[in-house]
Amino acid sequence: MTEAVLSSKKKLTEEEIVQQTDIIVAECSGREGALIPVLQAAQGTFGYLPEISLKRISEKMDIHYSEVAGVVSFYKNFSIVPQGKYVIQVCLGTSCYVRGGKEVLKTFRDVLGIDIDQTTEDELFSLKVGRCFGACGLAPVVMVNDEVYQRVKPGRIEEIVQDLRDKESEGE
Repeated sequence: MTEAVLSSKKKLTEEEIVQQTDIIVAECSGREGALIPVLQAAQGTFGYLPEISLKRISEKMDIHYSEVAGVVSFYKNFSIVPQGKYVIQVCLGTSCYVRGGKEVLKTFRDVLGIDIDQTTEDELFSLKVGRCFGACGLAPVVMVNDEVYQRVKPGRIEEIVQDLRDKESEGE
């Protein structure tokens, strides 16, 4: 049985996913262009977009499943695979790239043992590439969830990862 993970790490059954999806759709129903807000709310609830939720959104909003899936695949911010508690985005915009963003990304890949768009086995970290977070003067920039790390050098990455692991073990 497919399970989704809420940010509290509570596993949900397919039935619970359908119930939560119905609530999300009901809250946004009747609004023009509601598909993207519904998808954003569902991803915010589940941490990703489970297929059962996408099918339910299609059904409840009377939109072909191919259209829903097309929107999800078009926008890079949507994910159909579970994400880690800490989503690490390394900026590879021009300033960050020129100032060492590629080396920062490589070091994160090595330290975490995952590639871009993958999640660690413990579901703690996901690694992504970003394109300009609007902090070019602070390049290279890394975002972990909503926290911005500025002027990140490869030698600092193990410390960042360890600090996040420590946070997790402290129960934050």
